[in-house]
Amino acid sequence: MIEIEPIQNPVDAIVTVPGSKSYTNRALLIASLAKGHSRLTGALFSDDTRYMYEALRQLGVAIAANEERCSFEVIGNGGKISVNHANLYVGNSGTTTRSLVSYVGLGKGEFIIDGDEPMRRSRPISDLLDSLRQIGVDARSQYDNDYLPVVVCANGLQGGRARLNASKSSQFLTSLMLVAPYATNGLEIEIVDKLKKPYIDITMSVMNAFGVQVINKNYRHFHIPAGQKYEPREYAIEPDASSASYFFAAAALTGGRVRVKDLTSDSTQGDIRFVDVLERMGCHVNRHSSGIEVMGPAQLKGINVDMNAISDTALTLAAIAPFAEDRVAIRNIEQTRWQETDRIHAMVTELRKLGVDVVEHQDGVEIYPSKIKPAKIDTYDDHRVAMSFSLIGLKVPGIRIKNPECVSKTFPSFLDVLANLGEPINLPNS
Repeated sequence: MIEIEPIQNPVDAIVTVPGSKSYTNRALLIASLAKGHSRLTGALFSDDTRYMYEALRQLGVAIAANEERCSFEVIGNGGKISVNHANLYVGNSGTTTRSLVSYVGLGKGEFIIDGDEPMRRSRPISDLLDSLRQIGVDARSQYDNDYLPVVVCANGLQGGRARLNASKSSQFLTSLMLVAPYATNGLEIEIVDKLKKPYIDITMSVMNAFGVQVINKNYRHFHIPAGQKYEPREYAIEPDASSASYFFAAAALTGGRVRVKDLTSDSTQGDIRFVDVLERMGCHVNRHSSGIEVMGPAQLKGINVDMNAISDTALTLAAIAPFAEDRVAIRNIEQTRWQETDRIHAMVTELRKLGVDVVEHQDGVEIYPSKIKPAKIDTYDDHRVAMSFSLIGLKVPGIRIKNPECVSKTFPSFLDVLANLGEPINLPNS
């Protein structure tokens, strides 16, 4: 457990955040599919990316990791899997889990994918397995319960047509798309129900960078024609917009100023739009070619916002919401109930511990201005709960975070960076 030290003055900081998890894990898998040498720079080193590259190594891919330089050297196998059996452990990484389930379908043999307890009880996967079976992959939940462990009895990927419900996670679609170039007959995917588009934009961006084109018809139908292959290359990974959201929120919360380096408004990451939400709440945002700067107001305004497309930042908003002058309503984030934990219920439970007046809905929350009282925050082994609620401790004493180590899933140095926000830097005027 750690107690967050309040900051006495408005923050004034330049922050560097790690590389994007979404880009890093996609690039690792695509570089493994390409035939030859790729170099990934600016990469994230965290629990999630470690599970990905260690699993790929078990599947016969040569990967040299240099954490100090934030880089990977990958010798891809051209879509071949050189082993016929593997037990792959994915921890609590949803991106790794979903991507590998389709990836091992390219092989020949039996592959078992298992993970931590949250993956076994709260991260559903049956919609992806159903689509894989439609294109000839023998993939099933070992206990027929929609969760890990998953067993794939692979005999190559024929491809063809599949219908997919990706309403619980866009990672299901990403998983199919990433391996589609190596399906004998290509792949056509029809989407049923809702789809979270920004992460699919990231998927298509990385695929395109490695030389594969996706035909996208209004995000309802995706076609990856046969005959395409990823080309090895050097690929630079941009900073993680979700991780940046905490520091933008710190500026908003303290009436200070934070600049995140090397993250720009033309990023494909949907979570970059969190600064638009802060702008509506009274913050001033400067969008530079070298980074984004947020300056907080004297008093945050209330807001009613649909956060479906940027739901990973919903917890960030929930943490600063009690300090607004009016109600903050967060809508259309039901899919967050099936992430590392039920995030809607978690935010409601922990805010109430703090004395916050909050109303829970099936797809969101309403949070009212409240006086915060000290509390111990349960994190549910969810990195975003830990990072978001740590922000409250910048403003109010007595905020203690249980199991803070869970931030290592995506941002191992988060608490160190947060602590250093109290050190004045004196940013140049914009």
